[in-house]
Amino acid sequence: MLLGLLPGVEVVGTAADGDEVLRLAGQLKPDVVLMDLRMPRCDGIEATRRIRARDRDVQVVALTTYADDKSVLDALQAGARGYLTKNAGADDIRRALSQVTQGAAVIDPAVQHHLVDALTSGAPRPPSTEAPDGLTPREVDVLTLIADGLSNTEIAQRLFVAKATVKTHINRILGKIGARDRAQAVGYAYRHGLTSG
Repeated sequence: MLLGLLPGVEVVGTAADGDEVLRLAGQLKPDVVLMDLRMPRCDGIEATRRIRARDRDVQVVALTTYADDKSVLDALQAGARGYLTKNAGADDIRRALSQVTQGAAVIDPAVQHHLVDALTSGAPRPPSTEAPDGLTPREVDVLTLIADGLSNTEIAQRLFVAKATVKTHINRILGKIGARDRAQAVGYAYRHGLTSG
């Protein structure tokens, strides 16, 4: 792959299987691991789970041919911050790597409908007058904007608050809903009907 030729991207290692991914990620401490989901010895889902459990600073973007809802959900639940198909172009990959290092979650538009279908399947939840898990109205606003794919900077601009305030809200939201990261928060938002769509 020509990742090393992309501006702002430095390839620090490549791995042939999941065990090697785990070893290299521990040694090299990359900002982002571009993870194939189907690998010998340790698949990408388990490798992602172990990397994220060991070092929360290492972000993972899944890059795979599999676009089914189970693969998408499994990758996000394991801690991946992004999910791209192998049809993604170089610019898409560079953008995803940049966005996840800034705290955004990136999901290939080609697989977003699988994720939404998986999260919204089943009987619709009755509308609630009270936000779940003790979320404040402002936290619900922030969570809705996260689910819409906005970055911290964009949320701050939309709500006319400081970026640091957005970070504080996000940390409180993650704590209240028991989510590890933004990707899990998006899943939570869809499950609880806290989306603008």
